Amino acid sequence: METVEKKLYEAMFLVDSAQAAADWDAVNAAVKSILQKAGAEIVSLKKWTDRRLAYEVNHKSRGTYILCYFRADGEKIRGIEKDVQLSEQIMRVLVLATDKRPSECVEKDISAAPQEEPQKPAQELSKELESSKEPEPSKEPEPEPAAEQPSTDQ
Repeated sequence: METVEKKLYEAMFLVDSAQAAADWDAVNAAVKSILQKAGAEIVSLKKWTDRRLAYEVNHKSRGTYILCYFRADGEKIRGIEKDVQLSEQIMRVLVLATDKRPSECVEKDISAAPQEEPQKPAQELSKELESSKEPEPSKEPEPEPAAEQPSTDQ
């Protein structure tokens, strides 16, 4: 039997922010199960950020990104991408081989990635947003522009 060398890959998973806030453990378990199904060895799996999306994905305007480094056989990557497409919890994935990146950069990303922590409930987030908003300045009516004189060009 042939031993296949597992290469290091970087993956960015996109999940619905509301779902991640409501049940982080289920989202995390979904990502892990897809990788384990492919026989991948997870090196690092961390919540990266929560952002407003440039365009709607699956009718969602916000998304939570999960940064993951894992070792896997290159032939299994297509299966991981297919499983993500079939998943209802994961909206998108981008998998990149790290062999062209310097190992120092990869190690820095793995160690510098924010620690995995569950998101705050949506109610707490909305209270924080409301308290951090600055009051809007009072709007004074703007003077009306002077009416244009009809042109006398002929």
